[in-house]
This record gives sequence, structure tokens and C-alpha cells, in this order.
Amino acid sequence: MKQIKFSNDEITVVWQPELCKHSKICFTEMPEVFNPKIKSWVNVNGASSEDIIAQVKKCPSGALSYFWNNELDTEHEL
Repeated sequence: MKQIKFSNDEITVVWQPELCKHSKICFTEMPEVFNPKIKSWVNVNGASSEDIIAQVKKCPSGALSYFWNNELDTEHEL
């Protein structure tokens, strides 16, 4: 399955477009991070890592997940 990754110094957000149901929760609740109007639509520098993680956990389809960059190959599923 295709995965697109967006990273900052602390975390990597993983988006799986095939799972995305476009519920709009991510970008209506946190537009400073999630903006579908631009090509690289996830700005992991737009909020704190903790706030981004909290928003990712709200993704109803599981299309968004994350992992801490210091935890190699360990993703936290929603």
C-alpha cells in the first residue's frame, strides 16, 4: 500500500491515500498542519508534535498514523 511520509525533527506522519475517506476532520480541526489545497499537504512544523499526534489519532479511516523518529520502524497505528 502506498505511504507518503512527512517528517520534522521528532515525528513522522504517514498518510496512506488508499485508506483516506476524506472525512475532513484533520484539516477542519488543524488547518495549520493539514491543508489539502497545497501539494505537500501535511506541514509537520505547523504545530507541536504532541498536538499533531492528537489530531492524527482522530483520523476515522486509519489513513494517518505516526511514529517517533527515534523509534526506528515502529509505527503507532490509530
